[in-house]
Parts: sequence; structure tokens; C-alpha cells
Amino acid sequence: MPLIPVVPENHSHVLAELDCLDPLLSALRLDSGRLKCTCLAVSRKWLALGTSAGGLHLIQREGWKQRLILTHKEGAITQVSCCPQDEDFIAVSTSQGLVVVWELQLERRGRPERVSVSWEHRGHAITALCWDSGALRVFVGDSGGKVSCLRAGSSKLGKGTAFVIFPVQTITNVDSRVVQLGYQDSRLLVSSLSRCYLCDTDREKFWRVGNKERDGEYGACFFPQNKGLLVGQPPLLYCARPGSRMWEASFNGEVLSTHQFKQQLACPPLPLITYRNEPHYHSGQKSPQSVAFPKLLYMGDQNLLTWTDSAIYIFTPHNGQVLLWTEVKDLVDIAVYRSELFCLHGSGHLSHLSLLSAERCVERLLRRESWPLAAAVCCMFQHAITTGRARKSIPIDRLEHLRSQLSSSTHMDMIGQLEEVISKLEPLDSACSSRRSSISSHESFNVLDCGIYRVISRRGSQSDEETCSLINQSMSEEERLKEFSFVQEEDQVDNDPQSSERLEAERSEQGLPFHLPLSFRPKPPRIALQAVKDSVSSFVKKTTEKINTLQMNSELWQRPDFREGGQAEMSATSASFTEETENEVYVEMPNTEADMLELRSATERAFSQIQDPLVLLDPACLGETLLEWLPVLERVLGPAEPGSAAVRNSNTDVPGEQRWERDYMTTFSEQPEESSCSSREHMESATEENTEKPPELREEEESQCESQLTLDCDEKEPVAPNGSSPEPVQVVSPKPVPSDLLAYLTQLATLYTELSCFRNQADERALDCTTFLRRYFFLLDPERIRRMCLLCYQEQPAVKSSFIDAMLDVTQSSKVVEVIQRGDLLRSLRSLRELQPWSAPPLLAHLHRLYEKHGEAAVRSFCQFYPTITPADVMAMAQQSHFLAYLDNLVQSRTEGHRLAFLQSLLEPESLRQDWLELALTHDAPQCSDTLTPDGLPRWHSHCFSWGYGRLLSLLIRLPADLSSKQKMTEMCRSHGYWMGYLYLCRELQRRTEAFSTICQLDDITLLEEAEGVEPQTLDEWKLLIQLSQRCSSVSEQAAGVNGSSLSNGSADCSGKVSPENLTLLLARMTGPDRAMAMLEECGVQLVLSPHSKLVFELLRVTEKRQRATIQTMLERCDRFLWSQHA
Repeated sequence: MPLIPVVPENHSHVLAELDCLDPLLSALRLDSGRLKCTCLAVSRKWLALGTSAGGLHLIQREGWKQRLILTHKEGAITQVSCCPQDEDFIAVSTSQGLVVVWELQLERRGRPERVSVSWEHRGHAITALCWDSGALRVFVGDSGGKVSCLRAGSSKLGKGTAFVIFPVQTITNVDSRVVQLGYQDSRLLVSSLSRCYLCDTDREKFWRVGNKERDGEYGACFFPQNKGLLVGQPPLLYCARPGSRMWEASFNGEVLSTHQFKQQLACPPLPLITYRNEPHYHSGQKSPQSVAFPKLLYMGDQNLLTWTDSAIYIFTPHNGQVLLWTEVKDLVDIAVYRSELFCLHGSGHLSHLSLLSAERCVERLLRRESWPLAAAVCCMFQHAITTGRARKSIPIDRLEHLRSQLSSSTHMDMIGQLEEVISKLEPLDSACSSRRSSISSHESFNVLDCGIYRVISRRGSQSDEETCSLINQSMSEEERLKEFSFVQEEDQVDNDPQSSERLEAERSEQGLPFHLPLSFRPKPPRIALQAVKDSVSSFVKKTTEKINTLQMNSELWQRPDFREGGQAEMSATSASFTEETENEVYVEMPNTEADMLELRSATERAFSQIQDPLVLLDPACLGETLLEWLPVLERVLGPAEPGSAAVRNSNTDVPGEQRWERDYMTTFSEQPEESSCSSREHMESATEENTEKPPELREEEESQCESQLTLDCDEKEPVAPNGSSPEPVQVVSPKPVPSDLLAYLTQLATLYTELSCFRNQADERALDCTTFLRRYFFLLDPERIRRMCLLCYQEQPAVKSSFIDAMLDVTQSSKVVEVIQRGDLLRSLRSLRELQPWSAPPLLAHLHRLYEKHGEAAVRSFCQFYPTITPADVMAMAQQSHFLAYLDNLVQSRTEGHRLAFLQSLLEPESLRQDWLELALTHDAPQCSDTLTPDGLPRWHSHCFSWGYGRLLSLLIRLPADLSSKQKMTEMCRSHGYWMGYLYLCRELQRRTEAFSTICQLDDITLLEEAEGVEPQTLDEWKLLIQLSQRCSSVSEQAAGVNGSSLSNGSADCSGKVSPENLTLLLARMTGPDRAMAMLEECGVQLVLSPHSKLVFELLRVTEKRQRATIQTMLERCDRFLWSQHA
């Protein structure tokens, strides 16, 4: 088998045929010569296939099962289109010019029915169908250039619309055959043989896109801009032009630029990855292609797709590049859903293609056990497979398994190429190659069969002893320390051995070369990294111990004749140092192993005890079990107790690497002491100067100095709640813990943290929750701790802050932190979106950084991280006013019909409803003095004030709730003057008297008429309402008499006031004018009607008489008809 050619690095995607639809066509009998598939359409749920016999087969994509077949006697199916937003509707056209809109009615388990039919295009071939999903309209284009609009009558559009037959509307007649239609945001795009037209369907205006005409089938489409920084921007237009060109136009039809793809298509086509045959790539240069693009389709992730009868082309217009082009034979039509293509061929054959990156294609092929095909793609796209990013989907062990599945007799060359690819692989978390090269420059090492690096130091070699003096050796050791200083700096910042690994992995992914040849079988990255770290630790340990020995032996530095007699002393010192080091290592190892054995025993004993339900479900027994385990954990993995003895014996009790870190940290800790000493000297000198000043000035300056010192101390050293400095958060284990033991320790430690948080430990042996969390965070489950903090952050804020501090420390090495610190909010959010799939604790730490940097602007964007980050997380993080902005954005991001149910799903626990309602009523709200009188009554027309979170308030009060909750919400709305909510709740609670009284005081009669208003239902309620209005009118007249009337010359409009006269007019419309006047007399209201009201009463009387006469006439005619039938 010849070698597989390698694809250039600018190609990263392929078209792959991973499914075979031939069995489906055979089951539908569409593979025979008599019955053929003529058109197709695809949506999220359906694959629709039109046939030459007039049948429409609806195939459920999940499982490829046939659900429905719709028959048409009006000819073969020529076009089919599924409604994008509501898959219950499908539009179909036939060869006779009929257009039918079907409603499938699957949700109601009914039979499909034709909800709209059009013969507007009879006698013409229909060439294009396009949906307006919002209004359930279908735009139709035919071979004569006519474009019409057909609206579906359905009950989903409102009551009664199912019984209405909407007329077919002709939109326009263009100069030639319609090639393609597109619709977006009230704009209809029509592409004909000669030019493109843009139609505003609301204003009924037309534009031509560009000035130059064309001759032939050229498509056009809308290109939504809904990615990254372009979210919210209007869509673009792309129109095909002759010579492999495209126009890019604005949403108003103005041509912005022309994209030329003729030269870019002078590259060989990428092979189609299919099970039917082996992929072949011919790397020779091709001549430029001049292609006419008959249709343009928006596809997936900001791509454009087009095709001819022999090839498929995919472009990325934002950078003007060709993503790929692939030869596919005998293409007739293509339907696209996201990154999936369904192709109809001239023979009636169907193929299902997917646009995939090379690594995703290999992963899919490995999952289907297509070994030769997966190996061919790996060899062909080496530049994409060898990157560290590809290890997420294709680990090294899977590629080795692929190599083992290939037959050595038939795929020998492919196995050789695949081994070459495997040797170039970059691990996902690989260490930086510069670190390895620096190690190899000073020490050589072997690689054992198990994958461990065995480091061999060159310091004991014969050449070193003969050529190097002790001073030269010490200088070389110092130079090595300088080379490895970045390792210690990372440990100082992160206190996490894995953080350096992550940082190096990020550096290697950014393009640093990996120079270490791997002639052995690659092991998992973490094993290799641990081996490198151990070798570095051993080297640093020996180096620092020798430097300390040199510093203690000061006599060597004072001898002037060192070069003459120093060799013997050097060898003696080296020999004694070697003996001490060996003794130290052999003493430490048994102690560490014994401690781990003791910890393992205590952990297994405690874990077996909590398996008993009687212990696990009894907090007292559970706490006692954990307290018995805690001292062993403290002794083995707890912090070392500070003391003078520990300081004196630090050279013998602490390993070399830790001792070097301590000394290194001490040199830096001396700097703040020096600065403090200098500040004290400055204070003393200032004190001497102050003695010469007057006492008043001296006291004032001393108080300012003391306050400044207090501020400096507060900034430098945080104070714990008990007054002492908090412990540092331990995110890294001080000793290596086996993975199997670590899993049990994590469960016990997390259980202890939760128990100590929700239950006060009276035992002296117990650690409080905050201390335990900071001391043993490396053992805890971050997700469980996050959920625990959400429940207790109000009672124990220190626990929440300690958890956030720990997560900030853990995520400090992430590359997202650098982006956030630059201060660009949009780039920071884009970097966070690239981290998907998210884990809640690290994402929460990054969002904390964003909130500290940008405040409310950042919180408003947090809704895109739901449900990983819940409203409870944001409420614990942000200020109340900022949280309201987040909650409002989160709820409004859902469609209007789903907002109420979504908000109800967020209310866990139910008590949050009262808290959120109180927040919404107190933030960005009118002043209480503007909505309430000093007596607590509604002010006139105070319901017209706008509330900042009015949409959120209206949803909160409409949520289902029990009686007591509604009563509490009613009182809250009344006390804050939110009258629209108060009236709604009064209506729900049947407190109609209070509602009528409030409406009369608000003095707005529309509150009795609107859908959200409270309308009287009985005559008694009308009487009560008229009496209340009479009482309020008299009070307002008295106030006007004292303070002066607000009406000028009687010219004010009183039609909207709640007055007895207006109420009487309302009552007259419902019950008749005579009944309304009788009720006024019963209420004892003396009312003088205005001329306008008298005219209305007379008109109502005339209308009532005519209605009675009409009814009488109809009854007489019915009676005569019945008697005539009886005779």
C-alpha cells in the first residue's frame, strides 16, 4: 500500500459520511426505478423526503424511524420546507403548482391536516419555498418570477384563526425565474437569474442589491451575526456572482465588498471520508476554478455552503477563506441542519455527510471501529492530530490501540506512518520542553520500562573531580539554581505542584518545541510529568544542601592557599555530605511510609463505620467517628507546629527541597521587615520634628499618622473574625498521597466539613469549619463545598470567603486570568466560553475576578453561564442591586411563553420568592412618598410610575403560591405602592372591595376595563363601586376647595376619571340605560348628567330598541319556517 500524502496545515476540517441511508430508502421502496426521491428538507426532528408519486415521507431522525406519510394527488413533490421554529408545520409544493401547508398536530395526537392551500402558481414550476416562522407565513417563488405569500391558519396564532382562511398575497413579480428565497427580520431576499432583490415586508419597499446584472442560476442568503462580539448586529447578505465571486452586502442591500475565491480554489480537493472507498488525496496543483454557485446556505459555525453537480464548497466569509472543497458526484440538492448535510443525488440516492474537524472525525471513526479509515485520516491530517489540543478527544492510548488493530500484512506502510505520527504527539498537559532540555544539559537520565525517569548526576564523574575545584562546583550549582528559579517562583505563587505542570502545558501548546526524543512507548502525561518533577526535586535538594554546607564551612573561604590544598578537604567534605544525605533519606522514608500506613488504617476504619446506616444517619455517632479519624489526619497531613526546636532542627527535620524553599522565602520576607524598620525610623525623625511644632498641630499629625499605619496594616494582613490572622489555604498536599487513599480521604474530609458547618462541634478535638477548609482544601470535593457554601453563606460568611480564596488560588495559573486582568470584558467572556464544558467551582472563581474588575456590567453577562452558575451563586457573590440586574436578564433571555415556568424552577427554596420580590420593590423603584399618601393610601395616578424591574415583578406575583404567600406579597405590594401588582393579587384573593377602593383612589377608569383590571361582576359590586366613587369625589372636591382646583376652566379631560357619571355610562352599556338610572336612585346618588352623557344614553336606548326589534323579527321568521316544515 503506498504512503498516504499529508494534507497542508491550512486544512483542518473534512466531510465525512458516517451513516448509510440505503437501508432507509429500501424500507421506503425509494430505491426502485419506478419510485424516486425528488426533494428533501431537514430540521432538528425531521428528515422530509418528497417522492415522484406525490408522497411526503417524514422520518424521525432519532433512530431513523418513519412516522408519517402525507399523500398528494396533485402531482409529484417538487419542493418541501420545514418551519424552523415550529416543526409541527411543513410546506410542500407539487408539479402542478399547488402549495400546501400541513399541520402535523403531533402534540395533540391528532391527524395531520391541510391548514392552507394555494393555487396561485398553477401552471408554473415552483422553485423556492421560505418560512417566516414568527407569523407562520410561507413565501413561494416560481419559474415565472412571481413571489407570493401564504399564511397558515392555526389555533397557535390565536383564538379563531384556525377557522379563518387567509387570502394568498402576491408580493412581487421579478424579471426572471426565482432561484432562491431567504427571510430574516421582516426582510425577504429574492434571487433571480439576473439580480437580487431585498423586500421590506412590513413597509412594502423594494431594493436592488448591487447595480450589475448577471445571467444564470446564482443564489443568495442571509448570514446571521450571532457569534462573539457581533451578537446583536444585523445580518449580512451574500449574493453569488460569476467567476467564483460573492458580494457581501449590508442588511439594507448596500454592497460592502466582493470576495474572490477563484485563486483560492486552485488547490486539490480534500477527500470525502466514507466507508464506501478509501480516501485519496492528490497533492498536485490545480488550475483556478471559475464556478457558478447556484445556491448559498448558511451553515453551522459562521460558514457558507454551496455546491455544483460535482463538488461541495464551504467558505468562511469573515476571513475570506475556503474552509474546504470536496468532489461529490451527481449532486441535485442539499439540505443543511447545523453541521450536517443531506445530499440528494440524480439517481435518487441519499447521503448523510458531517462537517467535522480532523480530530473529531478520527474520534467518530474510532468509536465505530473503522480502523483503516481512522488511521488514514490520522496520517493525512498529522498537523491537527499531533497538537496537544487533540488529546482531549484522541488520547495517546486510543491511537496506540488503533495501531494494534491494523493488520501488519495489509497495512504495513500505514502502521509505519501511524507510528511516526504517534512519536510526534504532544501531551495535553505536557511539561515545557525548555525545562527538559535544561535538565538534560546538566544531568543525564534513563527511561525505565514503566515510564519513570531515572536521573544520573554527573557531579561524581572522573572528569569533574580532575578539572573542577570546589569553588567552580559551587558556582555551577548557583548557575543551575538560576536556571531552575522559575520552578521555585511558580511553587511560591501557587503552592501547587500541578499548577506548574498546567502552566508548562499551556506554554508548550503555544508553540514551544518538544526536544526530548521518546523512543519508548509513551505513558500517560501525568506519570511522565511526575517523573520529571521528582528528578527536578532530587536535583534541587542535593544542590541546595551542598550550598548550605559551603556556607557553614566558612574556613574554606578564608584560606588564601585554597587552590593548593583544597582538594583533599573537598573530597572529605563531599564524603561526609554524601553519608549524611544517605542517612537522612533512609530515615525519612520509613517514617513517611509508617505515617501513610497509619492514615490508611484510620481512614479505612472510619469509612467502614460510616457505611452503617445507624452511624451515617445519626449526627452524634457520625461526628464521633470523624473525630476519632481527625487526629491521625492532623498528625500525618496537618501543618507543622511552629516552635524554636523546629527552627533549630530545621536542617535535619525538613527535606532539602522544602528547606531550600523556606530559606528562599526567608530572604524575601526580610524585605518587608527592612521597609518597616525604615518606616519606624521615619516616624522617629518625624516625632523629633514634631517636638518643635505647636501641640495642636502635633496631635493632629500624630492622629493622621496612626490612621495611615492602621490602613497599611489592614491592607497588608487580613484579620480573621476571631482577631487573628487566618491560616493560608492549603491547595496542595504536603505529602504524596496514593490515589486510592485520596478518594476515601476526600469523602471523609468533605463529610467532616459539611457536618462542622451545619452542626456546632462542642468537642475540644474538633476543628471549626473554616479552619478545616483552609487547612485541608486539597482533600475536599469543590462541587460539594460550593453547594454547602450556598446554604450557609449568610450565617457563616468566612466559610464562603475561604472557599473563594482557595478556588482563586487553584485557578491562578489559568490563561483566562491573564485575559481578565487586562480589563477587556468581551474578550474575558469569550475566553470563558472557550473553556466549555464548564466546571462550576473554577468558573465561579473566574466570575469573581470579573465581578471585582467590572462590577454590574459583568454580572449582567453571567446569565450565559446558567445552569452551571445558578442565581444562588450570583446572589452570594454580588450586591443586591447587581443581582437583580442579573436575574432580570436571565429571565428575559427565555421566550415569553416559558419565562413564568423558568422563574418558578429557580425558586428553590420557596422562600426566595419573598426575598426577590422585596429586592425588586426596593431597587430602581419610585419613592414611597410618590405612591403613598401620609395616611398610607394610594396617590392619584401613582400606578402610572415606571418600575425598573416591572417585568420581573409581574412574573413574581403571577407564580403559583399558597394563600399565606399571596397574602404576604399583597401586603408587600401595598406597603411599597406597587398598585398594579396589588390589584392583581386582590383579584386572585377575592378581596374585591379593597381593589375597588384602590381603583377609586387611583382615579383611573381603565383599571376596570383592561384585561388586567378588576371588573364588577354583580349589581351589588356596581352599587359599592358607585358609592366609593361618590365618596372619593366628595373628598377630592373638598381638597380642591381648600387648596385650589387643578382643573383649568373646566377644560380638563374627565373621561378617564372614576366618577359616578362615568361608572353609570359603563353600567348602561352592560345593563341598559334605564337599569343604570334605577340603580343610581337605589344608591341615593343625585347625579346631573352632562350633555354628552345624555346623548350616549339616548343612543343606547335607540340601539336597545333596534336590537329587540331585530331579535323579534328573527324569532318570527324562525317560527314561520318551523310551521311550514311541520305542514
